[in-house]
Amino acid sequence: MSGPLGSPRLHVRSIDSTNARAKELAAAGAVHGTLVTATEQTAGRGRQGRNWSAPPGRALIASVVLREFDALLPLAAAAAVADVAGGGALVKWPNDVLVEGRKVAGILAEGRPQEGWAVLGIGLNVAVRPEDLPPELRERAGSLDLAPTDVEPTLDRLLRALERWLAADAAQLLHAIRARDALAGRQISWAAGSGVAGGISPAGGLIVALADGSTTVLDAGEVHLGR
Repeated sequence: MSGPLGSPRLHVRSIDSTNARAKELAAAGAVHGTLVTATEQTAGRGRQGRNWSAPPGRALIASVVLREFDALLPLAAAAAVADVAGGGALVKWPNDVLVEGRKVAGILAEGRPQEGWAVLGIGLNVAVRPEDLPPELRERAGSLDLAPTDVEPTLDRLLRALERWLAADAAQLLHAIRARDALAGRQISWAAGSGVAGGISPAGGLIVALADGSTTVLDAGEVHLGR
């Protein structure tokens, strides 16, 4: 893989969205590994267009330009974040990372494969306290419970972990994700139905056992625990 992730780097005090800026740089020809970080993000987006709330200086907010990637990119990112978050971290397909059942990180992969680039955005609650979060998120969001001074070292660890997982073969990556699967064996629902999560497919989809005895594979979208 060409060049380390994180170089060159653009860091700003405040930005609307690191992903938006990274996509502009990618479209303009930014090299593989180009990193955009911010102390504060005012219009961050998670999956399904939701806002990603992050208090200034207490969360890792980063987007990296990739020129070499494949369809398992979101799972590679989830594996890297889970490694940084610790042995108890679990991955809620496709790319949320949970610690003790609470979401500590969100991942958003966007890009134009036909133009040869993708942007991977990661928000990780490194030193976020409950009082830093909006009331509606305090029951669901978690944190690594580190100090604000740990944000930068955590970023370095994350980039190195991401390099390893991007270079790993598919079998190794899938094994790691399956070992951290937060949904396996649990009742789930999604926009078009419900069933019991049955693991991760070779292509990175979510296998679901349906009530009629058949199975389906979800390739994308959002799932919820319960019916």
